[in-house]
Amino acid sequence: MVDGFLNAAVLFANFVLVPGIAYGAQLALGALGITLIFGILRFGNFAHGDLMALGTAVTILVTWWLQAHGVSLGPLPTALLALPIGVAAAVAVALVSDRLVFRYYRVTRATPVTFMIASVGVMFVLNGAVRFIIGVDDQNFADGTRFLITANGFREMTGLAEGLAIRSTQVLTLIVAIVAVAALFWFLQKTVTGKAMRAFSDNENLARLSGIEPGVIVAYAWIIAATLATLAGVLYGLDKSFKPFTYFQLLMPMFAAAIVGGIGQPVGAIVGGFLVAFSEVGLTYAYKKLLAYVVPDSWASDGLIQLIATDYKFSISFVILVLTLLARPTGLFKGKVI
Repeated sequence: MVDGFLNAAVLFANFVLVPGIAYGAQLALGALGITLIFGILRFGNFAHGDLMALGTAVTILVTWWLQAHGVSLGPLPTALLALPIGVAAAVAVALVSDRLVFRYYRVTRATPVTFMIASVGVMFVLNGAVRFIIGVDDQNFADGTRFLITANGFREMTGLAEGLAIRSTQVLTLIVAIVAVAALFWFLQKTVTGKAMRAFSDNENLARLSGIEPGVIVAYAWIIAATLATLAGVLYGLDKSFKPFTYFQLLMPMFAAAIVGGIGQPVGAIVGGFLVAFSEVGLTYAYKKLLAYVVPDSWASDGLIQLIATDYKFSISFVILVLTLLARPTGLFKGKVI
């Protein structure tokens, strides 16, 4: 009986807990960029997912170039070497987009809806550019050590029937996310520019009267958001694979994470990212084998005992988003009302 519960726990960790943590960290990084732009510029940036795809695509191309020239990081992914160039490309595109598109609407004091529609246009342009540059198929660019713990090794070590496999990219995702979030919170809390950004987000008019330069704040917001987007995109691509359309689909979970936590609240974006991730992973997992370890054989089911089919994974974030807007529009951490 004890072995049955242990095997069930290993199954749950293997297919829900560990993937949920990695996916949650990726969504949290993406949601942080969305909530930061909303907090500073007061609109939902629908181009965020494709900005993520662009930074990742550039990182992949540079990774392939490095691999072709025999450059590697040994057990670590070569993409870490290419990541700064991908970040720089995403930052450049974000700043150019702001200069060519969003700045005009900011100067003319356009409504948030106008900004949102403009971001949809930028989204389609970036989406087409990424597909033109790297194609529409799945691209796998991960190298280095694949697993830190293998299923067979875990079985031999524990004597259990089920094996736990932990990919190096999952651990890397968590480490990079922790470092990036810690750096972001340090920047916002301790630096003069970070404090100015928080003041600008709380009360734009008062911040202007205090001598805070809006152009500088906006530029920093785009730089940070593009950096976080590229980090999230590259980590997601290393953990799974890269496909431009998938990054477009990730926009819904990221928006759901930002809104559930409270739009404009960085801590809320992190909590929302993990909440959405575990909802998607947990509700689409087939529990048949897991329950077979903990319930009598007479209770066994012929079905998969899957609450929602995997094909409807992204619809879960949509439902979460709608329910949050209906029940608590300010989110868990009382962010700004959309």
